[in-house]
Amino acid sequence: MNEQNLIHAWHHAHTRIIIAQLAPTGLLITTVALLQFGLGSAELPVRMAAVLILLASGILGALAEFSGADEAAAIASQLVSTSPESPIAKRIAFQARLLPVVKYLTPAIFVVIFGFLVQALLFGVVRAG
Repeated sequence: MNEQNLIHAWHHAHTRIIIAQLAPTGLLITTVALLQFGLGSAELPVRMAAVLILLASGILGALAEFSGADEAAAIASQLVSTSPESPIAKRIAFQARLLPVVKYLTPAIFVVIFGFLVQALLFGVVRAG
């Protein structure tokens, strides 16, 4: 692949990473909002369904982010091996060093948030009033 094709492939992988974050982030935000409006006091099957929806979305989102970041790393590696000349190719090579954040830190943060939400959904104290 030439430099232009690699830049296009990087853009595609980068877009996949961003899109993969939308659904899990939206669900986490929605769940937090719904907890403020009574989801925590819903019947147990409803709360369990919310936990499983978050889990499934989180797993799929993490896999999509991980694979997108892994693909982007491979593209950046190949781009670096072509001795890039354009400023954008050099920037991509620089940005590729941040891909471990997408692969490892972002899913780890999701796990922590998921843990808090599971606690709130299944074991949280229901506020009176």
